[in-house]
Amino acid sequence: MAEEETPTERNGRKVREGLVVSDKMQSTVVVAVVERVRHRRYGKTVQRTTRLYAHDEANNAKLGDRVRVMETRPLSKLKRWRVTDVLERAR
Repeated sequence: MAEEETPTERNGRKVREGLVVSDKMQSTVVVAVVERVRHRRYGKTVQRTTRLYAHDEANNAKLGDRVRVMETRPLSKLKRWRVTDVLERAR
């Protein structure tokens, strides 16, 4: 028998973890996601930082928090991510 998915599961959505670098907007945070990749030619590991605009309905995430974001439908011109939970609070 094929396994049935529960309605709460979302398939095919990208999930990233990052640091909140800006919370100045209303119900929006900017999350910096650091990705470590190997350079194609030289093989050295380099860090790439991507800034994602994420929707935060309850304004829970504050500057410096580590959050998990999930890909979602376009919510505005730049917002394509949604904050799912705050993993660690800023000190």
